[in-house]
Amino acid sequence: MRSGARLRRWVARARLSSLRTTFTVSFAAVAAAVTVLVGFLSYDAAARLVRVDQQTVFEGVVQDLLDEVRHSALTPADFATADADGGPRDELIRPSGTVVQVLGPDASVVDRGHPPLPVGADDRRIAAARPAGQLVEHRDVDVGDGMYRVATVSLGDGRGAVQIAQEFSDTEDLLRELQQRTVLLVGAVVIAAGLFGWWLARRITSRLVRLAGAAEDVARTGRLGIQVPVAGYDEVARLGRSFDRMLGRLAQSEEDQRRLVQDAGHELRTPLTSLRTNISMLRRIDELPPAARGELVADLAQESRELTDLVNELVDLAAGQSDREPLQRVALADIAEDVAVAARRRTGRAVTVRVSGDTVVDGRPGALQRALSNLVDNAAKFDRGGGEPIDIVVTGVGMPAAGNGTGVGSGAAVRVEVLDRGPGIAEEDLDRVFDRFYRAPDARSLPGSGLGLSIVREVAAAHGGDPFARRREGGGSAIGFTVGRGGGGED
Repeated sequence: MRSGARLRRWVARARLSSLRTTFTVSFAAVAAAVTVLVGFLSYDAAARLVRVDQQTVFEGVVQDLLDEVRHSALTPADFATADADGGPRDELIRPSGTVVQVLGPDASVVDRGHPPLPVGADDRRIAAARPAGQLVEHRDVDVGDGMYRVATVSLGDGRGAVQIAQEFSDTEDLLRELQQRTVLLVGAVVIAAGLFGWWLARRITSRLVRLAGAAEDVARTGRLGIQVPVAGYDEVARLGRSFDRMLGRLAQSEEDQRRLVQDAGHELRTPLTSLRTNISMLRRIDELPPAARGELVADLAQESRELTDLVNELVDLAAGQSDREPLQRVALADIAEDVAVAARRRTGRAVTVRVSGDTVVDGRPGALQRALSNLVDNAAKFDRGGGEPIDIVVTGVGMPAAGNGTGVGSGAAVRVEVLDRGPGIAEEDLDRVFDRFYRAPDARSLPGSGLGLSIVREVAAAHGGDPFARRREGGGSAIGFTVGRGGGGED
């Protein structure tokens, strides 16, 4: 048994851990996707900017050289050495650290660059070209340990050519380093996001773990009075409060059921004992005189009726505690008329109905009719003189009913009371007449179980109202209930 409970607890925690892992992985995955996207776009934009800027600078140098050789008759000697006053060579080198190499008429190297640039067939052709400013470009030229882009410009009239080159391998190295740093940054962000996601998931699911522990304790021990830990105002806190309220309702229902069983067992014991005694007398019924036989049979019939009434009222009371009758719009005036008709036929008494105000409410017709029938039957039982009719008074109070959390009794509050001219209720019994199985001393000799008015209390509470009882001037009682708040029991 204990191993099974431990297994169930481990499974529940494993599920919560899985939820925590899922949340952590999801958080890290989203962070990784966003970081990778931002890193890629940032690196791509930076690489494009650097490459375009470098290409633009090199193209600007080449264009300046072309303009210069086309407008001036320059010789290789003009580019061979640097001029202190700033000659053509300096103007080529200064903007971007360009490598310059000068070729003579026969494409021989007059002034080597640093590093030396290769001279190909196209370069020799350009060096011997007649027009000035002819151009040939080479891309991705391997020079020493680096990669260069090289442009050769003719000086014209076969005087030679000038080669200019720009290294781009160092730029690529820089971009590769930037790429590596971006990857490291993305990795660090993903790890940090995973750790933060794990911390956040642990913080969120810790309350779920405690809530699951409380539910497991309830399932294991069967005790509904376990305190549910609740903190905060978010969805998890709402779930905890709802679970706590549910346990409270279940505990109350369990307590009501326990009390009902105990009270029912106590009340059923007396009629059953009496029945057993009389049934045992049936074995010697032939020995009894005729008058005793008739009395025995009458007692059996009376006791069986009382037992039947008691069982029916217990069933009604249990049904009232877990009534599943749907709510609908009902007119209490119509229910009162139906109850009056049935009471006249059953008891032979005069029953009148007086109605004032709006008596339409949201309620359960069967429960309301059962409660009102109990009141009328109670009045007929105690008002044995029958000199005056039993009055059913239904009054629409005209006040909106406050919500009671169940949706029952919404609409106008209605007050229902039954008036009789019986012996009335003693002052000391007014507060107890609605208790389950309670019977006043004067009523213990009369048939009944003491459940009728407790059913009235249950129905009134289920409809957002309250029962009430008072003594009438001139004798008799006024007992009733309200549907919805606002219809108090005082005149």
